Amino acid sequence: MLKKIKIVAASILMLVLALGFTSIAVEDTPFKATDSLADVLVKLGDSPNLGKYPKFVDGVSAAAGEAIIKDGFAQKLNGKKTKKQSKHFVCISCHNVVKEDPDLAYPDPQERLEYAVEKGIPFLQGTTLYGAVNRDTYYNGDYDKKYGALVDAARGDVREAIQLCATECAQGRALQEWEIESILAYMWTIDIKMGDLAMAGEEVDFVNEVLNGEDDSRSEALDLLSSKYLNFSPATFSKPPDSRKEGYLDLVGKPDNGKLIYEHSCMYCHEKQKYSYLHLDTHKMSLRHLKRHIDGYTRHSIYQVIRWGVPVKSGKRSYMPQYPQEKMSDQMVEDLRAYLEAS
Repeated sequence: MLKKIKIVAASILMLVLALGFTSIAVEDTPFKATDSLADVLVKLGDSPNLGKYPKFVDGVSAAAGEAIIKDGFAQKLNGKKTKKQSKHFVCISCHNVVKEDPDLAYPDPQERLEYAVEKGIPFLQGTTLYGAVNRDTYYNGDYDKKYGALVDAARGDVREAIQLCATECAQGRALQEWEIESILAYMWTIDIKMGDLAMAGEEVDFVNEVLNGEDDSRSEALDLLSSKYLNFSPATFSKPPDSRKEGYLDLVGKPDNGKLIYEHSCMYCHEKQKYSYLHLDTHKMSLRHLKRHIDGYTRHSIYQVIRWGVPVKSGKRSYMPQYPQEKMSDQMVEDLRAYLEAS
């Protein structure tokens, strides 16, 4: 039985290499910054989760997966394009596909915002798809409050998570098997790389010593690497302040920070109605419109939409997902308010 498992594992590994789904490291140690974290973990004795690797079915390619994630459709084997996955969103409406936290082990919304500004990427509600294959669970925390029992199958199965995102989050059609496998193939090209871990020089040296056989502390090296990233993305949904007129008490908003939130988050979806029915820009008319609705209970109140989101309504399946605390803190909401009120 063990021999059969090893043969199957080797076959999958060869297939993955042949299709270019991951960078399975074959270079001699020391490891490089571009090496896959998953590969290094396996070299240290960790067991690979073969179920996360894409299956070989007709039409599967990382390129097709990238196209679905970024454009909402891909080219089929016959040369024709697929039907658009959703009329309302694409994956990158809510998810980045690059690293978005300076420290993968200690994600912080303010640090993420500053990193987004530095790197020129949007500040979004959803967790980046970068490193998704390195996580063990999905739709964590309070997502069961939003999707109920639908998250049960998705939490421990990346394919179910992809499908749930397609049909519920994106309000689109169900993905075919080859499309899901293609998305998974693309995700293996944006898995965590060793250079993205916040490792001190002596920690790098230690891991390399173990890889070179100079130190037999493999379990310690595995523990060290595991401490450098989260294998899940937490989500805590919270309520708007008790009084929207007073806001979150004891928090003083910082307009300059609120401006960054507005430009890298609000504008990403709302400018020219990119993913929304509501157009927003940096002109005073947009800012004053939001300012007037701050203390209200409509879908134009920042407290309402940031903490509750905007639900799907009849005839309009497009909606706005809420921000968990891990994506936007109460302080940041007050910063946004301060920016609007200063306009």
